[in-house]
Amino acid sequence: MPKTTFTREEIKSFAQLSPFELKDKFITLARAVQADQPGQKGKSSVQMLNAGRGNPNWIATSPREAFHALGYFALAESRRVWTADDLGGMPELQGSGARFDTFVRQHPDLPGIELLQKSVAYAVERFGFDKDAFVHELTDSSIGDNYPVPDRILTHAEQVVRGYVDDEMFDRRPPAGNVSYFATEGGTAAMCYVFDSLMKNGILKKGDRIALMVPVFTPYIEIPELDTYEFDVVHVNASLFAETGVREWRYPEEEVAKLEDPSVKLLCLVNPSNPPSLALSQRVANQLKQIVAEKNPNLVIVTDDVYGTFVPGFRSVAADLPQNTLLVYSYSKHYGATGWRLGVIGLNDDNVIDRMIAELPAAEKERLDKRYGTLTLEPGKIKFIDRLVADSRQVALNHTAGLSLPQQVVMTLFSLFDMLPEGQAYKERLRAIVGQRLDLLLEGAQMKIAEDDKRAGYYIELDLLAEAERVHGRDFADFLEKNYEPVDPLFRLAEQTGVVLLNGGGFDGPEWSVRVSLANLDDLDYLKIGHHLRGIFDDYAQEWRASRV
Repeated sequence: MPKTTFTREEIKSFAQLSPFELKDKFITLARAVQADQPGQKGKSSVQMLNAGRGNPNWIATSPREAFHALGYFALAESRRVWTADDLGGMPELQGSGARFDTFVRQHPDLPGIELLQKSVAYAVERFGFDKDAFVHELTDSSIGDNYPVPDRILTHAEQVVRGYVDDEMFDRRPPAGNVSYFATEGGTAAMCYVFDSLMKNGILKKGDRIALMVPVFTPYIEIPELDTYEFDVVHVNASLFAETGVREWRYPEEEVAKLEDPSVKLLCLVNPSNPPSLALSQRVANQLKQIVAEKNPNLVIVTDDVYGTFVPGFRSVAADLPQNTLLVYSYSKHYGATGWRLGVIGLNDDNVIDRMIAELPAAEKERLDKRYGTLTLEPGKIKFIDRLVADSRQVALNHTAGLSLPQQVVMTLFSLFDMLPEGQAYKERLRAIVGQRLDLLLEGAQMKIAEDDKRAGYYIELDLLAEAERVHGRDFADFLEKNYEPVDPLFRLAEQTGVVLLNGGGFDGPEWSVRVSLANLDDLDYLKIGHHLRGIFDDYAQEWRASRV
């Protein structure tokens, strides 16, 4: 294949963009190659294969059916109270559980009604809910006729979410004490709220030192660089190799030891990681526990665990270090629900953040009392988890804060689905899907990765420079570094084959690495992507051989 039509300087300038912005450039190139190569019946013979974004191509259908079945019951409850043309009333609490049972018996063929019934019954049994109160919360909230009360998260929804996190993020072994949850507009909003409130409450100050376990989801890199924060960022690099040319994507002890420095105020990690897609090893988890116990007791940890369900036996850092950790979780990937914007922030009621706020100097406390003084006569007693809620609505709009109630209902039904046999079977199917796609990609690319039983497989990060050394030796790797920009392979892929991938350097990974999402294309597409990647790789090898003649 020919080289890319872009000059090295042009490629170098584009490489300064965020990988998600650079992706749009690759998409434009991939579409152009489709248009330039017509196939039979006016269709292009080249298929654009965009494995650059992690939006999955699956959805969980059953809990969505249950949600829509609930909608029919909720409307029946509304019309029971008041029916006049297109008007209905607010559903009543008393007797709602019995009326729900009647509705179920009267509508046995309604799609989703059986799962809805199972979900309600399971919740009542496991959490000891009053059935009227729980059914009314679901019913009234699905209609969306009230502001969220409580604003942080609905009462029954919080207990269900807590159970879900206990099962899936804590491996059914939750930490001691109570974890409180704040329902947010996906993990994206959760990230923004956490950084903002840590600053607003004086836990972090502009220019403070924080640490990132890298490679990591790009916003965790870009947010600290904003002029609002200008943090001094320490990188904890996953730099271990299993063998020559095969990265483990694991953290050496000396890298993790950087966190012993008490000037490091915050640690951010994605677990399982993005892009390498590996859950943290027990060795590193134990080292973190030791660092907090002996060297850096006030270290605040933000762990983004969105991919945890893809690893059997996954256990979050928040389970090992509950007093130090803010847990961020999103339902988007597991349930194919990126458009619903469903996420939570979890924080143990006994935590270092509240203790640090209580120990702030008098002037800082006075400032914060003034900030939150309109909410209560004792603003100093407001917990950080509730300060997050107030800050999310600029404090003044705290009375209308909270995630939309229909969204909280979907979150509740997703969580209950997971607790039933149907949900566990669904989870196993997802793991098999991404595992099959990874195998096909590697078969096509003829590349080797380290074996790891903590691999989520939602993404894969492939280090092309390491692969060059593994296959053809160090001379070939040196040739690539000397003659091409690290993102050159991605330009060639997009321009010549219609394949769109992301540059690993944009995630603070190795500059010559690429990220492949294993979630958003059909299985055999990954075999094709692998073949195209190998083809580009072989082109470089041919150019290298020609240069040696």
